[in-house]
Amino acid sequence: MSDSTALRVSDLPQNRPTAFDLRPDAQTLETLAYELDIKALRKLRFTGNISAKGKRDWQVTATLGATILQDCVVTLEPVTTRIDQKVERIFVCDYSEPDDPDVEMEADDRLEPLGEMIAPHEIMVEALALLVPAYPRKEGAELGETVYSQPGVTPLRDEDTKPFAGLAALKDQLKPKDDA
Repeated sequence: MSDSTALRVSDLPQNRPTAFDLRPDAQTLETLAYELDIKALRKLRFTGNISAKGKRDWQVTATLGATILQDCVVTLEPVTTRIDQKVERIFVCDYSEPDDPDVEMEADDRLEPLGEMIAPHEIMVEALALLVPAYPRKEGAELGETVYSQPGVTPLRDEDTKPFAGLAALKDQLKPKDDA
């Protein structure tokens, strides 16, 4: 799929921001919902600006708004989620990955290597994919406890696997009893 919103960096004005306002059509929303493995994408809007940052770098500052429909992970009932999020990307001309991947650094996740094009549509899709809830839950939905065991065997329950539960019970047993 070619991105008609992609802008050639060499054509962008250095002295003023370039505005964009993306509102995908119904077909695109349906395709994105399928790609993101969600039931439906009802609304999607991505508005912002591309502006020069220094002499050679570029910055995208935008707002992503979306209404998505997913299945609740507990009840499988539909869950509607509204996303309203600021999105920022900085396209750096001299971008380089750290030489030693084992060195832990505070990585700025806004930084991207600068290519010939900046594609607001691609930024929108990436940001949306990162913001879709992985485990949507309908309000009040709770995962109950199911306990199975062989006949005559005491089943292992969730609270039995908590390491300090047994210590608390032992502590209660060791407390001196009042001789009233």
